[in-house]
Amino acid sequence: MIRVENVVKAFGGIHAVDGANLSIETGTITGLIGPNGAGKTTLFNVIAGALPPTSGKVTLEGEDITGLPPHELFHKGLLRTFQIAHEFSSMTVRENLMMVPASQTGETLWNSWFRRGAIRSEEKALAAKADEVLDFLTIDHLADERAGNLSGGQKKLLELGRTMMVDARVVFLDEVGAGVNRTLLNTIGDAIQRLNRERGYTFVVIEHDMDFIARLCDPVIVMAEGKVLAQGTIDEIKANEQVIEAYLGTGLKNKDKLETPA
Repeated sequence: MIRVENVVKAFGGIHAVDGANLSIETGTITGLIGPNGAGKTTLFNVIAGALPPTSGKVTLEGEDITGLPPHELFHKGLLRTFQIAHEFSSMTVRENLMMVPASQTGETLWNSWFRRGAIRSEEKALAAKADEVLDFLTIDHLADERAGNLSGGQKKLLELGRTMMVDARVVFLDEVGAGVNRTLLNTIGDAIQRLNRERGYTFVVIEHDMDFIARLCDPVIVMAEGKVLAQGTIDEIKANEQVIEAYLGTGLKNKDKLETPA
């Protein structure tokens, strides 16, 4: 589905991503792990169009999408969430979801004057879809709550809900577990698995919680110093000497530490 070929992203003389090569297959939940500074989020930003690569190529189902801006990738079904949620804090949870679909009838002045009936009909349909999404995510009781009042985990669920308001094909999740309690993290994990199984979403997940990665992800890709170090099942990754050295610098004798949340 997605191919990353020899991607480099340099900031001055520093190569945050240094010749990365990887593949994301359709229908998978792929984990992307690595120590802090490995280049994971920078690579996300390059793939999702937030940063242009210094060199290299990114393709989506054979189409060259290298350097395309996020709004164009959005229309191709490639979406991402952020480690820190980006909600419209003064709007309700339902309204946050209704804002997502592009090219809504009410966005033009002409339509707001002369097509009010069409606008009302569209808003009714969007509200119904938003309520369906909230029910799917088990946060329908928060529909009329201001988004700024949500907990960290609830905001992450709201971000996941935004991807459900459009025809997402592949979703990049950046540290979905950051600042989230274990109960809500399990709810988020359940939603990701259901979207994958029932709606065919492809996910790529950056996460430091190895229990979460082990539960959801196959394959798992490991980055270190801007490069892809290893790829395989979670068991293969845990047994990989290079991976353990990258995380711990102490070899296999401490490999059990890789099995605990970071």
